[in-house]
Amino acid sequence: MTEKDKGLVLILGSHAHVPYGAADREFEEVYRSRVKPFVSGLYKFPKIQAALHYSGVLLNWIERNHPELFMLIEDMVSRKQTELLGGGFYEPMLPLIPLQDKIGQIEFLTTYLRKQFGKRPLGCRIPDLAWEQNLASPLCACGMQYTFLNEDRFLGAGLAAGDLFYPCLCEDQGKTIIVFPVSRTVEAALAEKKVSPVVAELRKSLPAGKTWMVSVFPARVFAEEGEAPDISWNRFFDDLSLSGLECLSPGKLLKRLGSLKKAYIPENTLPRRFVIEHPEAAGIYSKMIFTNVLINQLRGDKLRKQTAREELWKAQGCDLFYSTESSLNSGLRKAAYRSLLGAERITRERGKFTFSLIQFDFDLDGEDEYLFQDQKINCYIRLRGGEVFELDYLPRAWNYLDTSRGRGAFADCFLPGELSPEELSAFVNSPEGLFDDGGYRAGSEKSAFPKGLRFCGNEKYEPAEMDRVRGKVCLRLPAEKAAASAKGRFSPFGRIEIEKCFSLKKDTLTVTYCLTNRGEAETVFQFASPISLSFPGGDDGFVRFFKYKTGSKDIPLSGNRLKDVETLKIQDLKNEVQILLGSPDTFDLYVKPAGTGGRSGCVIPVVPFSLGPGKSRSLEFTLKFLH
Repeated sequence: MTEKDKGLVLILGSHAHVPYGAADREFEEVYRSRVKPFVSGLYKFPKIQAALHYSGVLLNWIERNHPELFMLIEDMVSRKQTELLGGGFYEPMLPLIPLQDKIGQIEFLTTYLRKQFGKRPLGCRIPDLAWEQNLASPLCACGMQYTFLNEDRFLGAGLAAGDLFYPCLCEDQGKTIIVFPVSRTVEAALAEKKVSPVVAELRKSLPAGKTWMVSVFPARVFAEEGEAPDISWNRFFDDLSLSGLECLSPGKLLKRLGSLKKAYIPENTLPRRFVIEHPEAAGIYSKMIFTNVLINQLRGDKLRKQTAREELWKAQGCDLFYSTESSLNSGLRKAAYRSLLGAERITRERGKFTFSLIQFDFDLDGEDEYLFQDQKINCYIRLRGGEVFELDYLPRAWNYLDTSRGRGAFADCFLPGELSPEELSAFVNSPEGLFDDGGYRAGSEKSAFPKGLRFCGNEKYEPAEMDRVRGKVCLRLPAEKAAASAKGRFSPFGRIEIEKCFSLKKDTLTVTYCLTNRGEAETVFQFASPISLSFPGGDDGFVRFFKYKTGSKDIPLSGNRLKDVETLKIQDLKNEVQILLGSPDTFDLYVKPAGTGGRSGCVIPVVPFSLGPGKSRSLEFTLKFLH
C-alpha cells in the first residue's frame, strides 16, 4: 500500500442464516431483527461500503416474502456500495460432505446471486467450524478468491497478535485463497458501546505508520433499553459515517494488498466428534452418505441426477452437525430426512423398482448392516441390539425411527415374571424406562421392580441366515452372551437364547422370535419388544392409539396400558398413515408418552413366558403400514 493508504480500514459485513426446515416465524424474526435493519440502514449511507452474506435458504425465503428488500440490495450492488458473498446455498458443514456437493452447493448459491442481482461473488463466508485447509482447492475451483474466519482460528495457527489485523494466504495442492480474520473482540465491543469509543480504542491500540484492517460481521450493535433494531442500526451507520473510518468492501481492499503471509490454519475437529457422539446427527450423516451413493449410481439421466442432488443438499446444513439444540430439534431433523428420502425416491425409476436386501456398512462402524428396500418401505437392521434402526415410509418421506438418542424398534428386553401391570406402567413412564446403557441392572430400593431387567439393546447379535430371494434375515443372541452381560452377577434371564427373523413383504414388516431356555431350571419372565416411533407431534391432534379387532369397535388408549391386544392401531393424523402392530397371540401393550419436543414415544408389547430346561417358544409381531 502507498503512504496515502496508511491508517485503519474497516470491512463491515452482515451475516444471517436460518436452517432449512425452520418455522416461518424463525425466518421472520431473523429478517426483522437483523437483515432488514442492516440493509435499509446501509442504503441511507452510500459512502459506507459493506459485504452481505445471507445463506441461500434465507435469501429464497426473503424473495418469496419480502421481495422489496431485493430492490435495495440490487441498487446497492449496481452502485458498487455492496459486495455479495457466496458460500454453500444451505450453509453446509463442508468437511462432512462429498466433494461434488461442496462444489455444487457453492455454485448453486453463486448462480442464484448472479441471476437475482447480476453479479457473481468473488468471495465467500463459510461456517467457522467448517474450516479445513483442504477447502482451499474446492473454493478456488468455484472462483472464490477470499473467505473469512474468526480471529481465534488465527491464534490457533500460531500467528502473532498483530496478524489479527491483516489477511493471510492459505494453500492446498497449489491452490490458494486469502483468509480475512473476523474480530470477535470488536464485534463484542460494538454490541456494548457506540462506534466512536470503539474506533478510538482501536486507533490507540494499533501502532502508527502501517495500515491495519478490521473485519466485523456484527449480529447486533449498541442499543438503548427497549430500542427497536431499526433505530439502533441507523444510529450505528450515522456514527460510523462521522468517525472518519474508511469502510471498504473486501474486493476493493484486495486491490490494495501487497504480499501476504502464508499460514496453515488448523481444522476444527468438533463437527466430526459431534457426529460420533450424537446418534441423531450420526443418523442423518449416514443417510446422507448412503443417498449420495444412490445418486452416483444413476446413469443416463442428468436432469434426474441433478434434481436428486439438489434435494440431498437440503439435509447438509451445518446446524445439524455441531449444535445439540439443532440436532435435537425434531422439526429440523424431519426436514432433513424428508429431503434425503425425497432424493432417494428420485433415484428410483417409477414402476420399475424391485425389492432388494443387501449388506452395507450404512452407519460406517466397520460392520455391515442389513438393508431391506421395497417399493414403499425401507427397513434397516443392525447387529448391535438386533434391532431396526431406520424405518422409512417413502410415500410420505417419513422416517418413523427418527427419535432422540437413536432409539430403534424391536430391541429385546426381559422383565421379572412377578412384575405387576401397575409396577410395569410406572416403570415404563420413568425417565429411562426399559432403555438402560448396561446389559443388566439389578433391582434396588428405588427400583420400580425388585429383581432387575435385561435389556439387549447394546448386545451384539450374530448373523444366522440371510435369504435375498425370500427377503429374510435371521439373527441370534446365544445364551453365553446373555450370561456374560450380567457381568459376573446372577441374572435370572442369563440362559435364554434369542433367535429372531425379519422379513418385509407387501408393506408389512414381520419379526419372528424363537426363545430357548439353555439353562438347567425353569425360567419365568416377561418378554418386551420396545418400538420407538417418531411422529409430527405428540398429542391427540397428531397421533392416536386404539385396540383394534376386525368386526369390533376400536377401543382408544386410556392411561398407558391396553390389555389382551391382538392388533394395535396407530393413527398418524398429519401424515394420514395407519400403522397396525399385530400378533397371532394376544399381548399387553404399554405406551411411553412422547419425549422431548412431544414428537416421539414408545409402544411396548409385553408377553409372559415360562420356559422349562431346553424348551422353546415362538412369538411373532407384524408392523403394517396403510394410507
